[in-house]
Amino acid sequence: MADLKKRRDAMVDMQLVARGVRDPHVLAAMREVPREAFVPAALAEFAYEDTPLPIEAGQTISQPYVVALMLEAAEIQVDDRILEIGVGSGYAASVMSRIGRRVHAIDRQAELAALARARIERLGYDNVVIRTGDGTGGWPENAPFDVILVAAGGPAVPRPLREQLAVDGRLIVPVGGADEQRLTRVTRTGDDEFFEEDLGAVRFVPLIGAHGWRGDAAPPEPDAARALHRLREAAEPLPAIDDTAFAGLIDRFADARVILLGEASHGTSEFYRARAAITRRLIEHHGFTIVAVEADWPDAASVDRHVRLREALAPAVGPPFQRFPTWMWRNEDVAGFLTWLRRWNERREPSRRAGFYGLDLYNMSGSIDAVLTYLDREDPEAAAVARERYACLAPFGSDPASYGRMAITEGFARCEEAVVAQLRDLFRRDRDLAAKDGDDFLDATQNARLVANAEAYYRAMFYGAAESWNLRDRHMFDTLQSLLGARGEGAKAVVWAHNSHIGDARATDMGRTRGELNIGQLCREHHRGAARLVGFGTHGGTGAAATDWGGEMEVKRVNPSRPDSYERLCHDVGLERFLLDLRAGVHPDARADLLEPRLERFIGVIYRPDTERWSHYSSAVLPEQFDAWIWFDRTSAVSPLPARATGAGSDTFPFGL
Repeated sequence: MADLKKRRDAMVDMQLVARGVRDPHVLAAMREVPREAFVPAALAEFAYEDTPLPIEAGQTISQPYVVALMLEAAEIQVDDRILEIGVGSGYAASVMSRIGRRVHAIDRQAELAALARARIERLGYDNVVIRTGDGTGGWPENAPFDVILVAAGGPAVPRPLREQLAVDGRLIVPVGGADEQRLTRVTRTGDDEFFEEDLGAVRFVPLIGAHGWRGDAAPPEPDAARALHRLREAAEPLPAIDDTAFAGLIDRFADARVILLGEASHGTSEFYRARAAITRRLIEHHGFTIVAVEADWPDAASVDRHVRLREALAPAVGPPFQRFPTWMWRNEDVAGFLTWLRRWNERREPSRRAGFYGLDLYNMSGSIDAVLTYLDREDPEAAAVARERYACLAPFGSDPASYGRMAITEGFARCEEAVVAQLRDLFRRDRDLAAKDGDDFLDATQNARLVANAEAYYRAMFYGAAESWNLRDRHMFDTLQSLLGARGEGAKAVVWAHNSHIGDARATDMGRTRGELNIGQLCREHHRGAARLVGFGTHGGTGAAATDWGGEMEVKRVNPSRPDSYERLCHDVGLERFLLDLRAGVHPDARADLLEPRLERFIGVIYRPDTERWSHYSSAVLPEQFDAWIWFDRTSAVSPLPARATGAGSDTFPFGL
């Protein structure tokens, strides 16, 4: 025994302290609790090795460092009430019992629970209670808990465990796939407020249960079958997109001022065609006059002049949407919608025509050209001043990201004062210029705003992803608000953007762990029930994407959705197309089932199937993210138009085919 005590002390010193574990309570408890008492007798000599060890029922006891890491992250205090999910050998529960007031522990396997109980009783630790059951549901009758520790990896943080956490309580849980997870700390900061932190990569056995992975020892299959039955009852089958009845799905939201339509990929034909069909109905039957898309303002402005029958600007700068990824807007589905939009507008008075606008802040050089062209025509003296101000950005026209690298290296915002001054000058002149031509003035001021925000965006890129993302989505929201204001009090807008932009960020890892917001969240906060968010999803098929930024477009096969994802749940419904109305009170049982966090797939212009889990999946709560979800089980890639113009006739504008 004396030899084992020395080895235990050496384990604490060499494996824990030397690796940075500092909590004195954790270190003292691990010096006290004999790990050899929790492994099979034949393995006692290996009890203090830096490794996990096999125990009964085909399970393992975690390596000492991992136990210490989790307990230190839990910040256990002397009066804390603790819940452990996955008692296993009983070792971690015993260590926690030496620190906190009381430990409640659950294991789904009766054999392990009984053995752990016997070991702990032999050691005389009388503040540990163990039962058998599905730990993913927690122990509600003994809640709330100050600390919850989960010793197995699940696809998401189980909702019941969040709910059983006391305010200021800490939940430590591995979250991720079967092969690797991220150790996550969830701190409850209020009644409905939680803060999540990523503590690094770990590997644990699967968390089996109703709110974890499904397995042989999970709750009876009828529970899952009932949930799938409720989802099938809630799913509204949809006809083909070309059927006039398809777009009628949107009528339930027609009283909204803003309807945001998403996409799970920037290269999927069905998403573009569905948005086009829905938008046509909103324009034809419900008075929407703004189509605002995740595209660059100057490019979309060129298209808008065409579809609203306004005179094209001279000199022509070539067809729009030449910047990577060209297929995102230069494709047959978008061209077909714009052809329809122009024909619709031909039969309307100018004030009633529907416009096509870009929300994004890229193409800084295009916006500079647009501001200068406008001022050359309206005020040549002001144009000369603007040229001097924008000259600061001229060296970076072809590579604006290089401006951000320069600015942060030199330690100051070199061009910020000049571009902001230009924007202020335009707004000071708004009364005279706006009265002359409101559309032209809106275009000029929006381009000036884009230049100012793009300058800040390229600097922010080098401070952190969240800061630059938030600046970009705030710009998109502010642009949308400017459009609504310019079109008048009763103006109504439909937005086309990726699910990651239009789904409420607060219901995803974006907002919960990375501090990111998006236009969907901002619209809900500002417009409340007058904003409706509609997401799109698919199980498989093909999509247009590149492997790297700036690379060639490829038609890629989309992997079948993961078993732990919302997409797989929708695939199991067995319908080719359907709508889920996710609003509270519409389908309460199905909505409750969907409130369990799951993975959701996000494919942008880049798609890397080989690393899909880490590149394209993120945890989300679908009913909190969207008001509705439109499902296409199999989808196909968009058909791109030629990247460069082959003609300049008016009949082929705006794409110059």
